Amino acid sequence: MDADPAAPSAPSSSLPHVVIVGCGFGGLEATKVLDGAPVRITLIDRSNHHLFQPLLYQVATAGLSAPAIASPIRHMRRHQRNLTVLMAEVQAVDKGRREVHLTDGQRIPYDHLIVAAGATHSYFGNDQWQEHAPGLKTLADAFKLRARLLSAFERAETLPDAANRGPWLTFVVIGGGPTGVEMAGTLAEIARHTLRDEFRRIDPSRAHVLLVEGSDRVLAAFQPKQSAQAREQLERLGVQVRTGCRVVGIDEDGVDLQTADGKTERIASKTKVWAAGVAASPLARTLDVPLDRAGRVVVDEHMNIPGHPEVYVVGDMAAATSLQKDGSRKPVPGVSPGAKQAGRHAAKQILARMQGRSIAPFHYNDYGNLATIGRRAAVADLGTIQFSGFAAWLFWLFVHVYFLIGFRNRVRVFADWAWAYFTFQRHARIVVEPQAKGHQHHDEA
Repeated sequence: MDADPAAPSAPSSSLPHVVIVGCGFGGLEATKVLDGAPVRITLIDRSNHHLFQPLLYQVATAGLSAPAIASPIRHMRRHQRNLTVLMAEVQAVDKGRREVHLTDGQRIPYDHLIVAAGATHSYFGNDQWQEHAPGLKTLADAFKLRARLLSAFERAETLPDAANRGPWLTFVVIGGGPTGVEMAGTLAEIARHTLRDEFRRIDPSRAHVLLVEGSDRVLAAFQPKQSAQAREQLERLGVQVRTGCRVVGIDEDGVDLQTADGKTERIASKTKVWAAGVAASPLARTLDVPLDRAGRVVVDEHMNIPGHPEVYVVGDMAAATSLQKDGSRKPVPGVSPGAKQAGRHAAKQILARMQGRSIAPFHYNDYGNLATIGRRAAVADLGTIQFSGFAAWLFWLFVHVYFLIGFRNRVRVFADWAWAYFTFQRHARIVVEPQAKGHQHHDEA
């Protein structure tokens, strides 16, 4: 529990109250900027940890354990005396009363509000698909998905009839962005290397990994040449890449695809992974402001919503633009650097307003794009420099280790990756009470 507000160490209640919703990249950066400022801060998150989402797929594929990419919020910010942390869920925002409503009925008043509640999965109006093709946004998602993936091999081993094993050894990854590419490449490596010699009835290397993308190339945010390189590297790993295919149906037993010529194809698969679309947190709708097609809040050059300069929206929830040198505005991509920079800008804007001054409009510094495909395979686009293969993989590895929270996590991840590199083994392969038939599993503790 937090310290009593009346305790000597608590910030004065007469100070402006800043409420931050969400401790993702944007919310955490805003909290850091406001450390030591003459404000009271209440940080609200429904979990008790900050999650390094770019490596979440590594937990789902048994490459890393959960504590390696997650850190307790209270421990991280334990020395910030002007901060109170609440593990709670926000239900709505009342802009007129300047209150945040929690699901337990509490109402938290604010003078300044930063909403950084992130995003959720988007199934493009087909929410019934979620049961059969889970996405990957939280640690709970990663635990469930890992159990599905590993239990599929176990289920195939129990079947005496080889013909019945096919759907269990067919993995369909839907969506050719970085998450989908990384997931597909890792699944192929697990099948061909990690599980080698561990089964007797099945040959894991014969597993079929299919990556489905609706557009004409994977990694659409990269240069066409790099997209082609990524596809080539995936195919070398054994992944079948299908571009120009639209998913029109998903059920327990498979996926229905529609090709560019209008033909429909059925893929028998018991294990599907959704990496095709995201939508802003439902909290965005409670703000009663213009939203884009993905449900993101349209914000101005300071991350404010229309008519309310005390309310900021950052990260995956925001449809933000960045001022360019030529005076034009360019959309801010939904990546961690964008969320971090927006969170810092919102906090600096709050301090500037308190001091009666203004700061320059938000400008996003684009450091490029990275995506790993598998062992010794990745692509990197740093703007003026593009490269792929082993050099890009090494660069991806060191960048992600560098940006992890905490020295202990950096050492742990580096050690786990080094071990996996030399042995092909993945140590986090524990499944708790698997029930492969219905794909129902208890969450990992």
